[in-house]
Amino acid sequence: MVNKTKIALVTGGSRGLGRDMALRLAEKGLNVIITYHSRDKEASEVVSQIEQAGGKAVALQLNTADISGSSLFATQLQDILKNTFGATHFDYLVNNAGIGGYAAISDMSEEQFDELYHIHFKSVYFITQKMLPILNDGGGIVNVSSGLTRTTVPGSSAYAAMKGAIEVFTRYLAKELGVSGIRANTIAPGAILTDFGGGRLRNDENLQKFISGITPLGRPGVAEDIGSVVAFLCSEESRWVNGQRIEVSGGMNV
Repeated sequence: MVNKTKIALVTGGSRGLGRDMALRLAEKGLNVIITYHSRDKEASEVVSQIEQAGGKAVALQLNTADISGSSLFATQLQDILKNTFGATHFDYLVNNAGIGGYAAISDMSEEQFDELYHIHFKSVYFITQKMLPILNDGGGIVNVSSGLTRTTVPGSSAYAAMKGAIEVFTRYLAKELGVSGIRANTIAPGAILTDFGGGRLRNDENLQKFISGITPLGRPGVAEDIGSVVAFLCSEESRWVNGQRIEVSGGMNV
């Protein structure tokens, strides 16, 4: 019997925004595959939470900083699809995995720049490429950008530049994959209270006050503000949304 339940793959799904994305996707009735780098315990907890709610989920290890492992990951994913979900393809790819990185242009090292490049752009480009043969026609891709591509904050030049590249890449995906009915969109979160970037915002009350002051809704974001938007983009409800950048920032610096 063929499994007709939609399947979503979320990179970096063990914590923060990715965790909430996975949970919201499962609430919509999708089967979920998440990746994690080193936090296997947290990944297992996400899987357990989905399963306890009646869903089906699996966690796979993936180091997005090392693109050489993408072929092995693709093979492992195909095995999971077959053995766990009775499928050969999946429906939605959410490229979420990422790290923070802050330095003035004058202080940015080549090593830090390369790390941001490999994780935030190169891996997204080539993991997406590896996934295309097993992505169902009529499915979708959601890439995670940042509000920093619109609003400039000193110290974020390299990170924001990588996210800007992701937004351009997403538009090209929408153009090239439209013939297969595959949609591609970008979400751009604003400042969010998670442990991203070492919990930079979460641990700085003055920064939180500043963000609240430039946000019409009067507060920083939380992970739960983001996942439902991704779940919407991974559904038939958004079937006519394609090639778009959707900022999810509470109107920060509007």
